Amino acid sequence: MANDTRSYAGDGRYPDSYYAASRNIIRTPKILEGEVRADVAVLGAGYSGLSTAIHLAEKGYKVVVVEGAGVGWGASGRNGGQIVNGLNASLDTIRRRYGEEAGAFVGSLVQEGGKIIRRIVAQYGIDCDLKDGNIYAAYTSAHMKELEHKKALWERYGMNDHQLLDKAAMRKLVNTDAYVGGMLDTTGGHMHPLNLVLGEAKALESLGGIVYEQSPVTRVEHEADKPVIHTARGRVIADVAVLCGNAYLGNVVPKLVSRVMPVSTQMIATEPLGDRADALIPSDTCVEDVRYILDYFRLSADKRMIFGGGTVYGGTDPADVRAKIRPNLEKVFPSLKGVKIDYAWSGNFALSFSRVPQMGKIGKNTYFAHGYSGHGVTGSHLFGKILSEAIHGDVSRFSRFEKLPWIPFPGGRMFRAQYSTIGSWWYQFKDAFGL
Repeated sequence: MANDTRSYAGDGRYPDSYYAASRNIIRTPKILEGEVRADVAVLGAGYSGLSTAIHLAEKGYKVVVVEGAGVGWGASGRNGGQIVNGLNASLDTIRRRYGEEAGAFVGSLVQEGGKIIRRIVAQYGIDCDLKDGNIYAAYTSAHMKELEHKKALWERYGMNDHQLLDKAAMRKLVNTDAYVGGMLDTTGGHMHPLNLVLGEAKALESLGGIVYEQSPVTRVEHEADKPVIHTARGRVIADVAVLCGNAYLGNVVPKLVSRVMPVSTQMIATEPLGDRADALIPSDTCVEDVRYILDYFRLSADKRMIFGGGTVYGGTDPADVRAKIRPNLEKVFPSLKGVKIDYAWSGNFALSFSRVPQMGKIGKNTYFAHGYSGHGVTGSHLFGKILSEAIHGDVSRFSRFEKLPWIPFPGGRMFRAQYSTIGSWWYQFKDAFGL
């Protein structure tokens, strides 16, 4: 089994993260062997794949999910656990690039992903420490102007759930002098991401769906009328296939390789902080700042500070995650200088050049979704629902996303990481000087 998963997931074990150590469901992997038939075969047991599968199973479809490692092994089980509304690309960017109609369409659905999460958690009794509220933090007056504009723009599309915060109001919610202000989104939130995705897999199985783990996909016959997903030991033949490998799809589907680039981000979890935790984030909301290379953080259920940030284009891991992230933590919370860090880990998300996630078809009956660009918690759940609608016959929302043009990375696959790194320097310069 170790040899089967070595291509991208080592021996298939979860990384040494706080989430893996505190997961509340321990699964016994079911490995795909022989031939299986299904109405729908989904590649990838992360948020996109399981959202698609749950929505379809609720409609009566026989759904099989194939996962190369374990449920939530990739970004779905490693992320910051933040329910942040919107896409990486702002509504302004979408309006400017694709037109006012596209902006209005995206504006009408950017809060839907969070609603889907809350519905699934409530309906299936998923224990994932779900809490409400997220804060966008501003370091400079220029950042505050961005937030003022964002609030006004979102109100234009009917979203009246944001509250601007001056420095004093911000400090009551997040006890630090690092920020000049911020904005609270009451419809955001946070949770234990691995427990969420594990709970979703259990929900799917309660609906009759099957999840095969430790079954790396070797190839996909996506041009066939009945797509076939092949693994080392078996295959799934289905009426419809859905590809949700995202940053970990690798070269399994060559047509999708150039569309996204893996980017790694890093996280740490401190020792439990006890009463100190409540003093640091009295609001118990999650927080992300509004810089191009941003930091994000929140408290866990057992009062650890979970703090993340940084990017490495191309998806490689830094040599020392603790050394990279600790200075950012101590800049925001000087009182945590020298605090013990119990866990440090890294993981990849899939970046699209436009920063807009992509959804489409390759072949007659094979769908895909990927490229959430660091905003995948809500976007993946939304895209899963939209994919299920299209497969069930309502392509109205799917077609809108499918028609958005994708832009290749400058430099092609060989040099895209270098070009993206160079491009990010300009934005880091702007952040550093408050421009």
